[in-house]
Amino acid sequence: MQEKHNEHWKIADLPWDRFDASQVDPEILKIIKAASLVEYNAVDYASYLKNVFSEDAAFRQDIENWAAEETQHGEALGQWAVRADPSFDFSAAFARYTAGYRIDTQKTHSVRGSKTGEMIARCIVESGTSSYYTMLSDATAEPVLKALCRHIAADEYRHYQLFHDYLNVYSQQENLGRRARLKIGLSRVIESEDDELAYAYFAANAPVSVPYKRAPNTSSFMVRAFPLYQPEHIKRMVALIFRACGWTHSIFTRRLAQRLAQTVMRIKVKRAMKTRAAY
Repeated sequence: MQEKHNEHWKIADLPWDRFDASQVDPEILKIIKAASLVEYNAVDYASYLKNVFSEDAAFRQDIENWAAEETQHGEALGQWAVRADPSFDFSAAFARYTAGYRIDTQKTHSVRGSKTGEMIARCIVESGTSSYYTMLSDATAEPVLKALCRHIAADEYRHYQLFHDYLNVYSQQENLGRRARLKIGLSRVIESEDDELAYAYFAANAPVSVPYKRAPNTSSFMVRAFPLYQPEHIKRMVALIFRACGWTHSIFTRRLAQRLAQTVMRIKVKRAMKTRAAY
């Protein structure tokens, strides 16, 4: 199941000569800065996954490849952010991020309770990021960022496919029930509001003198990102999440889930407007 990377895009190949500062949206810039830190931190997740799947040599190699691409995403997003805002110090922001947010890379068993559960969680993450970068590519008018986000969205969808292939392998061995799979999937969706992204937003955008608080930083991210989602982006994300959880669904069920997701996003943005940080 190992992926081929010899033709993978390179940062130098992005259309940097077409960069247009007049098309940089300062609100999108803030969430791009945060995303650059999360993506660049993939090495920690790779260490954790390689420990959990220590006996699977093929998967460990795929994780190395996955981490290299995720790190490249962070580097490319960081380079774009510096062009858009020369005052942004990517290295300092990343150091601030990792000083305040770390995962336990020493665990040897999945925090999801099983290898199948771990693959479900990874699929949920990739379904979100694939939809997220597709949304950003559609939302921005800046040519370099648009091209970069298209590349990243395609990578994230391919990563989803990779993890889903391994999900199929491990689900045959562990026979995790549909209800348990859905529970893991929903728990990972809920975790999107944990400290990982909130702290990245904080580390990338907050003045040095400001202390970290999860709620206002989560809110600040939401009010900038969620309104950019269009129905087609949510439709794509819902379909991938259902697939990862092993749930077949009717058109009615899918549309109901899409409407629910859109409604939840609107409610969260409305609430977040009252609690967001000043930066």
